[in-house]
Amino acid sequence: MVFSSLTFLFYYLPVVLLLYFAVPLHWRNVVLLIVSLLFYGWGEPVYIAIMVLSILIDYSHGLLVEKYRANDKKARRFVAQSVVFNLMLLGFFKYYDFFAANLSLIPGVQIPQLGLSLPIGISFFTFQTMSYTIDVYRADAPVQRNLLTFGTFVTMFPQLIAGPIVKYKTVARELNERTHSPEGFASGVQLFVIGLAKKVLLANSIGALWDTSLAAQLSGTLTVAGGWLGLAAYSFQIYFDFSGYSDMAIGLGRMFGFHFEQNFDHPYLSSSVTEFWRRWHMSLTSWFREYVYIPLGGNRGGTARTLRNIVIVWFLTGFWHGAGWNFILWGLYFAVWLILEKFLLKGVLSKTPAWVKHLYTLLVVAVGWGIFAIEDMGRCLAYLSTCFGNGALWSAADGYALRSYALTLIVLILASTLFGKRVWGALSPRLRQLVFPVLMVGALILCTAYLVDGSYNPFLYFRF
Repeated sequence: MVFSSLTFLFYYLPVVLLLYFAVPLHWRNVVLLIVSLLFYGWGEPVYIAIMVLSILIDYSHGLLVEKYRANDKKARRFVAQSVVFNLMLLGFFKYYDFFAANLSLIPGVQIPQLGLSLPIGISFFTFQTMSYTIDVYRADAPVQRNLLTFGTFVTMFPQLIAGPIVKYKTVARELNERTHSPEGFASGVQLFVIGLAKKVLLANSIGALWDTSLAAQLSGTLTVAGGWLGLAAYSFQIYFDFSGYSDMAIGLGRMFGFHFEQNFDHPYLSSSVTEFWRRWHMSLTSWFREYVYIPLGGNRGGTARTLRNIVIVWFLTGFWHGAGWNFILWGLYFAVWLILEKFLLKGVLSKTPAWVKHLYTLLVVAVGWGIFAIEDMGRCLAYLSTCFGNGALWSAADGYALRSYALTLIVLILASTLFGKRVWGALSPRLRQLVFPVLMVGALILCTAYLVDGSYNPFLYFRF
């Protein structure tokens, strides 16, 4: 499914666009709905039924919330039913086997595991549909009376698999009436190519270094330097992989007349963990803030309640990413750092030199990515203990890896900053006009060559 979906995006997109613009405006949502269902079912057609069921439940409950708006008790009941259904759907497919395996560790308790495969993108589209009924109840979004139009929102293939999470209220108007322009389409193409280049040319190129570090740990040859080099590699890989997909999704949305919200804003430039989470996966942090943190009371109600709310939100954030103890630990790890920054480190950080704050943030985040990436807790702790001195400092293999990836790492570092934008802004408008098409065509040719030559191009967030 993973490689097939990338193939679908890359090779069949021209056909989809031709079909989309060939039909009248009032048929374009139907085209998007059909294409999105085909895209989703490209490798797992059985899960189309789950998505259709989700569409029907949330569509009908949105209508019921609107119908009984004057009766708040009934309206709230229908919102609750919609939320519970989505959580049960997500919980069954994503967490049943996790709970079954862990409860079976209790003496005398035996719960059969079902070996369920995870419907791709279920974490994203269930959050989107939940936000719809909640926003209709809050009167933050109009109810959608056209089932096909609502289905288009839920299944929209550009961001269906790995986000950004699109709230209904942000695209409600464009679902019913949107404009298309050559300028908007061109900007979408540009963003799509940039995202594709991030994924294929940058993320894939550094992923092998992370694999090398994991292999070294298994063989018992991982060093302190090799461990940190691996964490740096994975930090770059997940950033360019995920932000690349987000750029592709936002670019595709523009081609079809939609404007999705930004999902990344140079997170590795952050000077605190708090700032990092304002810049990373912005649609997810926004969703949890709006639909979990604020309803729980947010910062209101005193320190104890604020601490409780932060822990709950970050426990859920971690668990949302995967049914594994490492994801729970990852969420709580960042909860601790956010609490420390909010209540203890705020004054210290305000007096700390910028480069120290930046380095501190990168180190905290890199360790977090180690927890995130290594699902086996024993291996995870062993890897991190090596990074913090439980092993040799350096080996000849580390020197070879550093020499081999030096240029790639320099490119990744620069690409993570505003360096490119500044250089581009320093060029004359005439020169930019001449160079830009060459860069876009060149990137597209290189990506095509890599995709044709490669056999496995996974997006890391497809499994969530």
